[in-house]
Amino acid sequence: MVSRENKRTVIYEKLQLLRSVTNSHAQSNTAIIRDASKYIEELKQKVERLNQDIATAQNSSDHQDPLPAQVTVETLEKGFLVNVFSERGCPGLLVFILEGFEELGLIVLEARVSCEESFRLEAIGGENQEEEESVDAQVVKQAMLQAIKNWSESSEQ
Repeated sequence: MVSRENKRTVIYEKLQLLRSVTNSHAQSNTAIIRDASKYIEELKQKVERLNQDIATAQNSSDHQDPLPAQVTVETLEKGFLVNVFSERGCPGLLVFILEGFEELGLIVLEARVSCEESFRLEAIGGENQEEEESVDAQVVKQAMLQAIKNWSESSEQ
């Protein structure tokens, strides 16, 4: 009898830990496990996207001059989280990136930028409700890479 109670307690504690790790608000054991399964699938998709981004970056650096900055774009509920990083300062790059946002019809909702020794940008861009076409993370990333390329070409002149 005692061992059954111990097993139940251990299972309950593990389910609560799983609930906590997956940020689940579910109450039933089945719902906790279902939420954990969804969480694992989301993590798998993120890993797959990151691997694709790495492969794309490696392929593009093999075929052309490497761009001075790294770009990641994540889809948020209402917009995108854009991160741009370069180990060296990039005077004027911010202007080109903001022009890229404008061309896509994205509104900068929040941004943090550091341009001192390195270039860092973290921006949240929301879609302009007046725009008819919807954009996805890959389109935003390509626009940011194009903005960096345009900046790179203009700074070489």
